[in-house]
Amino acid sequence: MVLATIIVAGSFFLIVGTIFFKGVPYMNLDMVTKTPGGGFYIGKEGGILNAIIGSFYVAGGATILGLVISIPVAIYINLYMDGKRFLSNTIRMAFDVLFGIPSIVYGAFGFLIMVYFGLRASLLGGIIAVTLLVIPILVRTLDEVIRTVPFELRDAALSLGATRWETAKVVLRQIRPGIFTAILLSFGRAIGDVASVLFTAGFSDNVPTSLHEPAATLPLAIFFQLGSPVEEVQGRGYASALILTIIVLIITVLSDILIKRFSKHKI
Repeated sequence: MVLATIIVAGSFFLIVGTIFFKGVPYMNLDMVTKTPGGGFYIGKEGGILNAIIGSFYVAGGATILGLVISIPVAIYINLYMDGKRFLSNTIRMAFDVLFGIPSIVYGAFGFLIMVYFGLRASLLGGIIAVTLLVIPILVRTLDEVIRTVPFELRDAALSLGATRWETAKVVLRQIRPGIFTAILLSFGRAIGDVASVLFTAGFSDNVPTSLHEPAATLPLAIFFQLGSPVEEVQGRGYASALILTIIVLIITVLSDILIKRFSKHKI
């Protein structure tokens, strides 16, 4: 157990340390306040503001859309499928399978949908592909959280004459910390994924102003910069990776604070 802990912790600090020491020398205010100059592959000027904003657009849009779809699914499985254990377990297994599918498959499927409807690579295409990626995460996380709510609470609501939907609202109140956890997991997966947006979101040196324009993301920016033959551009790639790590860290800390705050008011 000690050896396993050392290996895992050591790997984590090695990854973060490498990104930190290689990225800090290239960090400056321009990296987060300006768009790139000369392109990501060979450009040495400007920053990655377009990729930062594009990442928040894609990950935020996909998380919100996925949450709107996933909450009703999770509630239906747990509150509306009484006596249909085989069907509900089959649905859970299907989402488990979808959870394990590589993200490049979702990107390819999203690209197929875009071709069918005549859409080009754009912010909308990236949101669609990433939404497909995070829905299994949200559904299975919310499903497990709902199953932790005592059956006595549901029975008490029903015995007082509450409808299934009114009972669902009671359950939703109880799982608010779990909803924030699901949002954290899905947003973290969405903002750090590159394969699903490779063919769907496109790439642009500008900040997207509409859903139909191409959008750069931080993972794609890192991919292009580290593939450059210019050493300084590679260093900017590590700086981009450091910025992405910091963003994920901030989101994690804020989510933890919100979870603890709502847990205090849980009835």
